[in-house]
Order: sequence, then C-alpha cells, then structure tokens
Amino acid sequence: MLFSLFLIQLFFSSCSPDLSVVKDGDIIFQTSLSEQSRAIQEATHSKFSHCGLVLSDSTGNLFVIEAIQLVSKTPLEEWIKKGEDKHFVDCRLKNSQNILSKGILSKMKKIASQQIGKPYDEAFNWSNEKMYCSELVYKIYYYTTGLELSKPVALKTFDLTSPEVKTKLEEQYHSKIPLTELCISPQQLFESPLLEKILED
Repeated sequence: MLFSLFLIQLFFSSCSPDLSVVKDGDIIFQTSLSEQSRAIQEATHSKFSHCGLVLSDSTGNLFVIEAIQLVSKTPLEEWIKKGEDKHFVDCRLKNSQNILSKGILSKMKKIASQQIGKPYDEAFNWSNEKMYCSELVYKIYYYTTGLELSKPVALKTFDLTSPEVKTKLEEQYHSKIPLTELCISPQQLFESPLLEKILED
C-alpha cells in the first residue's frame, strides 16, 4: 500500500514542474495558440511565439505580465496552461542576485502596472502606445536595468518568405510593409547571452 502511494506521488510530481524555482524578474517563453503564432515562428525560425515577464504581487504570488489582446497580468500557472502542450521555458538574468535588487524589481512592477490595459500591437511598431510581447519584456528590462537583452533589428531581417508570414503582412500592411521598422522577437530574447535557462517543462 505504501509503495503504491509512493508510485502515485512520484507520478504526479514527475508530471508537474517545480514552479518554486521561478522568481521575480524571470522571462518565460512558450508557443502560444494565437492566430498569428505560426507566422511568428516561421519569421523568426523559432519554436517560441510568445513570452512574458514574471513578477510577484503583494501577497507573493507569481504572475506573468504579457501583451495579448491587452497587456495583462496572468497568474503563472494559468499562463503556462495557455501554451501549446503546456510547454514552457523559464530563463533568468545571469548574476540576477546582484542586478535585480528590491529597488529594481519595484521599478519593474511600477512600469509593468503602467502598461496594463494597453492594446496589443499587431503592427509590431517600436512605439509605446501599443505593445507586443517581446517588446514589452525588452522595454521593462531596459528602462529599469539599462540592459539590452538583445538588439532590436529591422523587420526585413526576419524571414518574410513563408506563406503564413506573407499572409499576415498583407493583412496588416497591404503593400506598405515597414521593412526598416525596429523589432524584437521572443527568439532574440531567448538567445540572449545575458540569460540562462532555469526550468523547462
């Protein structure tokens, strides 16, 4: 009987990621189930199409600041469930214990709260009126730490040749694609030499 209980406990623990290792300031990645997810993956040659910034609230509960239809604050476990196959990767700033002080994290939370409710930027413009997911994460980090997790690049740098990408570009821009507009992708952040992988499930 005890052995059976042990096996059941082992099974469920192996199926559930240890979210206790996730911390304030982590950046979390997934493949979203949104309509444009495939186009983002094709353009950036990435399995990831979405990312968010992990922060805690006043009670210590973790949530993810993300840009979806509106910039939103989503509980961590709920955010994970929204991704394809619930797969995610949690990454952390290297030397974060020395960089992400209480003061810096407080600034992150303040800036993040100011973004809540902003509309999603389907045009991927480098402005602050609207936000897309990786832009939101990049700018919160840059404005609070001064660190560039990656260099924004021109839209034309991405692979714009696949049918999915061409369709989305035509829907958004018609014949006036802003090829020189600066952009930052989830994959660029994921590949940042400033980050290290903490957890994958």
